[in-house]
Amino acid sequence: MPRLLLFGGSWFLGRAVVASALETGWEVTIFRRGRAESGQDPDGVRVVHGDYADPRDLVRLAETGPFDAVVDNLAFTPRETLAAARALEPVTQRYVVVSSVSAYADWPWRPLTEESAVLECEPDAGPDPGYDGEPAPTTYGFGKAGCERAVLQTFGTSRSVVLRPGVILGPGEYVGRTAWWLARMRRGGRVLAPGHPDRVIQPIDVRDVAAFALRAPAGAFNVTAPGTETMGDFLTACTRFAPAPAGTDLVWVPDDFLLEQNLRQWTELPLWRTYAGAWRVDSARAREAGLTTRPIMTTVKDTAAWLASGRKLVASDRAAELGISSAKESEIIEEFEESLGTR
Repeated sequence: MPRLLLFGGSWFLGRAVVASALETGWEVTIFRRGRAESGQDPDGVRVVHGDYADPRDLVRLAETGPFDAVVDNLAFTPRETLAAARALEPVTQRYVVVSSVSAYADWPWRPLTEESAVLECEPDAGPDPGYDGEPAPTTYGFGKAGCERAVLQTFGTSRSVVLRPGVILGPGEYVGRTAWWLARMRRGGRVLAPGHPDRVIQPIDVRDVAAFALRAPAGAFNVTAPGTETMGDFLTACTRFAPAPAGTDLVWVPDDFLLEQNLRQWTELPLWRTYAGAWRVDSARAREAGLTTRPIMTTVKDTAAWLASGRKLVASDRAAELGISSAKESEIIEEFEESLGTR
């Protein structure tokens, strides 16, 4: 039975990795702080408590090895990831670091492949490296780039796996993008739909990222949906599975008009982003290596069912940033229709 060590098993992606690993016959160890809430950890999972930033705890963790793979879902501060990688290198065959498309220097301005330049960050950098631009680069992206280098420096290219997901959705999503749109559809009425229904988007289901993390070969991989589905597909799914009351009407308002209203991209209308590279990430290499992705309709359906079961979103500052007020939404729709002379 292969042995997996997971950093960060209690959060969104971590939980999906645990579920996928148990389904496919892995022996799972989770390393995290604190004590589990009742029912948080599945049966058959070993939990080692400690601090990712404490070298003594990492030495103690390494003594519980060996491991066939480590999936590092806590990689944010390069020097901490470097210490973790060094502690585990003697007892680990493969190190999977969960990075982000934010690690690219051209994100979100230009289309991306794995050959695109990555932000410059030293593998031993401390917290909040680099700087925050608008909308990019970000200290988050610099940190992810440094964490990638920390793992590659320690494990080499033949034993390192770098995953660069874009937007991850699905059951358990703590940011709450899908939850916001589902709640908006349940209110019904005239819904402000951003941009154009044919705009391609690339969110990926958390379960598909988790499954790929366990079987990905060495290398760097963009991990997104293939770009065959649209914002219209997503909002249609939200309307269906909310479910929206009869008479709910999507009012599509062009990007230029929304930008003139100083609407905040990404947050006031979740998933709305106009930059040329935001939804043009090439993940062909990952698909060739075994990545499979489910339709956005399935992701929305399962997320709606998860929420309907009484599950609650994890408290998150990012979730609190989402959404547009009803008054502002109505005002924008009215002004747009007046500009067309339809009112």
